[in-house]
Amino acid sequence: MTHIRIDRLTKSYGRSVKALDSVSLQIRPGEMVGLIGPSGSGKSTLLRSVSGLVVGEGGAIWVDDRLVQSDGKLARGIRATRGKIGFVFQQFNLVNRLSIMTNVLAGCLKEIPLRRSLLMWFTAGERAAAFEALRRVGIPEQAWKRASDLSGGQQQRAAIARALVQRAQVILADEPIASLDPESSVRVMESLIQINREDGITVVVSLHQVEIAMRYCPRIVGLKQGRLVYDGAANGVTPEVLRDIYGTLPESYPAADPALLPVPGFGGAGSLVNPKLA
Repeated sequence: MTHIRIDRLTKSYGRSVKALDSVSLQIRPGEMVGLIGPSGSGKSTLLRSVSGLVVGEGGAIWVDDRLVQSDGKLARGIRATRGKIGFVFQQFNLVNRLSIMTNVLAGCLKEIPLRRSLLMWFTAGERAAAFEALRRVGIPEQAWKRASDLSGGQQQRAAIARALVQRAQVILADEPIASLDPESSVRVMESLIQINREDGITVVVSLHQVEIAMRYCPRIVGLKQGRLVYDGAANGVTPEVLRDIYGTLPESYPAADPALLPVPGFGGAGSLVNPKLA
């Protein structure tokens, strides 16, 4: 069974910049996939294309057997399909003047009547679900603070909680730890892997930090100049593979075998299948 299917996707910016060059990729339900590659390799464009935020010139994308786009056009049912996709942006995408609780509750706006959404009126059950999502990402005590009062790492975990409230079946995270300190980065990645393993949610996360991708994502997809150049297990990402992707060995490449760097509480990376679904 395939959860995300990308078939020969092509996207260009202007006449000379080809962001994606006939990329084909299949991701099964419940996988945790790390997307790596140098700046400009097409990682963000690929994720945004899957969610329908970017439209390619050629190829097609399906999520949960629903067509997202084909041959440069969005599918008619794109709004319903987007409702199944949670997108975690690099810059959090929260409304700073609103409370964290209200930002998280925004995840259920697609399911409530228009009148209630305009008034931002939520039921006790919806508020309880939002609080539970904040508890799961470790920041329930921040529920009634303004988003602008939280640290970057806390804001990013609130964005993940919003995707939980949305009841997303797929979470796409675009450089979610790029602007965070190491401790906050670990907490954000642990939140993503926890919901992947406990809820069976498919997670695709683009990362600049190769060592983080290899540690948390059993499957790695590597892009270079818009082309897919690696798709396989994290423990198969050798120095030779990284040189092929980056042109040189990234400074963040771990000296130790990634199989010896287990995720706290989860064990090491090795299988491409979510343990819960195996």
